Formats: sequence, structure tokens, C-alpha cells
Amino acid sequence: MTIRTGYFDIRQISESGQCFRMRMTGEDSARVVAFSRVLDIYGRGDGGYELSCSEKELDEMWKDYFDLDTDYGAFIDAIDPSDAYLNAAADTGRGIRILRQEPFETLISFIISQRKNIPAIQASVEKLCLTCGKEIEKGIYAFPTAEAIASLSERELGGCSLGYRVPYVREAARRIACNDIDLEALYGYDDGELMEALLSFYGVGKKVANCVMLFAYHRISAFPVDVWIKRIEDEHYRGRFPVEQYPGFAGVLQQYMFFHSRIAARQESR
Repeated sequence: MTIRTGYFDIRQISESGQCFRMRMTGEDSARVVAFSRVLDIYGRGDGGYELSCSEKELDEMWKDYFDLDTDYGAFIDAIDPSDAYLNAAADTGRGIRILRQEPFETLISFIISQRKNIPAIQASVEKLCLTCGKEIEKGIYAFPTAEAIASLSERELGGCSLGYRVPYVREAARRIACNDIDLEALYGYDDGELMEALLSFYGVGKKVANCVMLFAYHRISAFPVDVWIKRIEDEHYRGRFPVEQYPGFAGVLQQYMFFHSRIAARQESR
């Protein structure tokens, strides 16, 4: 199945820190494992992409996952022309789209992400999938269910390189497995209620909660602040990015800034 849409770059999406089970398999190709399915994406060299799925599967799942019906050009056009840094960031990351990911996987992944770099997060998430996820293709495992994770011992979870996050992961899985909280029901919550519900999880602070809001529940006004964004705020925005200037889509701009800063750091280190 072929897609051709503006503002879509699979490498930029893969390196944007939104998800941890998307791997580049070539210069412009990637493999995504999500919702217990595997998708291979191949760049055609003309701006289009070939997807290893049927038109029906694209319409029912991947179109929504990649947020293909949203005009990201409108977000870029709304950036203050006088903000040189933000315009440069948007130009660098203009192929990024905000993914609509499965809430449980996103919650657990970002609990694991605390004080880890992206390769380390990916490695831990993959170990967790290998430990108790269901094999969906030869050598490829789905993200585990809450019940599967909750059944693991502390030693088994520790074997996934979770460190001090073991009790956080275990307690989140336990709460969901015993229906103490319904992640699907949270789609109906307003932003304030959703934030409050996510903060009720042991070990979840505002940064992780904002990431889950943005990357699972598609609340694109959510604005996660990590060390990269804090550094940008201090260097370019006198300590605070003006989120109120971009109501309803500050989270998209956060992704442009995050990606741009990491690319700049990579270039400086060469």
C-alpha cells in the first residue's frame, strides 16, 4: 500500500523519542511493532512510502496511528515569524507527526524512560517484550499485557534493566490488570482529569504524564519538559516556552524543538 503525504519523514518520526519499538531498517525504511502487529515502511525516493499492509488495514489502523489526516503544515504556518529558533526547529523536524499509541504500552514505556537515554529505553522495552510478550512473527514479540507484566517477579523485571523503576512498572501493571483503573475510559476525560488520573500512578510525575497524554491520548496541547526542552527554554525563552501562544498544538512544537536540539547536539559532537 502506498501513501504520499506532506510533512511525513519516517526517520524523523523514528528518532523523535515518541515510541521505542520503531527501528530504522534502511536509509529511509523502518519496521514498526504496535498493537500486536508488524508494519514495514519503505521510502520510494519520491516522497512517498510503501507500507506492508492492505488498504483496509491502513484505513482501520495505520492512518490513525500516524495521524495522516491532520494538516501539520497549518501548525508550522502558525509559528510566530519573529521566533527564529522555533522556525528553524520546525524546518528541521517538519516530517514529524504525533503518533496515536496504545495507552498501556506508552505508560509503561515512559515510566521506564525516566533517567535513561533512548537506546537504553529501547533495550529495556525490548527485553520486557521478550520476557513476557506474545510472539506475533518469528522473533518479534508484542508488547506484554498488564496481566503478563503483573505476574513477573521483581527479579524477572529487574532482568529487563528497569532498575529502580521495577516497583513503578509492577504497580502500574497490577492496577490495570485488576481493573483499578481503565485506560480506555480515560479517552473521555478532559485534560485536567486525564493529568490527575495519570499522576495517580506510582512513580509518574508531570513529565511522564504529559508524554502519555501527548503520545497515547493525542492531547497535542500537552507539553512535556525534559532536560532537552528545559535547556531550550533557558537558552531561547528566558526559562519558559510560551505555550499559551500556541493553544491546542504546543505539543507538536515541543517535538520539533526536541528533535532539532538532538540533531544540533549530534552535529556539535562530531
